[in-house]
Amino acid sequence: MKFSKQSSQYESDFTKFIKDMKAQDPELERKQREGRAIWWDKGPIDLDERKRQQESRVNQQAYVYQSK
Repeated sequence: MKFSKQSSQYESDFTKFIKDMKAQDPELERKQREGRAIWWDKGPIDLDERKRQQESRVNQQAYVYQSK
């Protein structure tokens, strides 16, 4: 909701900081996308492989440091 008396020219300190940072390093957005691709963007899941992994999982005992 925009009021009529609001100034659209205002920029916060944070916005200015981000713009300056991007101006200093033009490759910043590309690096961010590459980093995101490494850690977050995942390929499609192979359901057969996932099922095989779940079936081959060995249950861990309740207290792992106690030997039987």
